[in-house]
Amino acid sequence: MARLHSKKKGKAGTKRPKSKAAPTWSTLKPAEIKENILKMAKEGVPPTKIGIILRDQHSVANLRGVLGMSLKAFLKKENALGEYPDDLLNLIKKAVRMTNHIKASKNDTANTVKLGHVESKIHRLAKYYSSKGMLPSGWKYDREKVALLVK
Repeated sequence: MARLHSKKKGKAGTKRPKSKAAPTWSTLKPAEIKENILKMAKEGVPPTKIGIILRDQHSVANLRGVLGMSLKAFLKKENALGEYPDDLLNLIKKAVRMTNHIKASKNDTANTVKLGHVESKIHRLAKYYSSKGMLPSGWKYDREKVALLVK
């Protein structure tokens, strides 16, 4: 996928395993995997990092094959999913960091332009998530209120 606000090409991603079933060489049992997921979710680890940790440290190749559902669906079923989607929170944190940088150095026009790009992405994601029901329908992005949300 191409990048939105830069004139660069997209980068290649990883390929999913061909088999939909759980691999036989995996050492962890499904109960242990579920326990690890819930423990990490209670510690505040976002779902994207949970998947990466399970892949890299615990050699779980296909989480959907082990659980029978996606990680997000599993966390939602267990009521361990965060209030806001992970990608939206990451963009909001980035916008807050950029805003703090602009306050410190007012002549950084490149950062001001890129802040507009990040906020555009936030507005687009908020519109999508509110239409899907993952955000309240009246949720609006506001720099001051969102800075409090991140802290």
